[in-house]
Amino acid sequence: MQETSNSKKDKFEIYLDEMIKKVHICQEDKQLTSCSKCESFFGCELRDEYVKAVYNSMSKGDTGGFEF
Repeated sequence: MQETSNSKKDKFEIYLDEMIKKVHICQEDKQLTSCSKCESFFGCELRDEYVKAVYNSMSKGDTGGFEF
């Protein structure tokens, strides 16, 4: 898939890209391939922010009933 330039992305997509980079850096630092393998999985603030960024990217900031 070809990445679009930041000028074509909205603020939610740009923030999601930033969060993806941060999560990948954290995984690399801990030598993990997935957050689910991390001992801090359930209490991780970075992961929580990433999940919120994914939701906001999909909903474009609209609030509503969203549950996993």
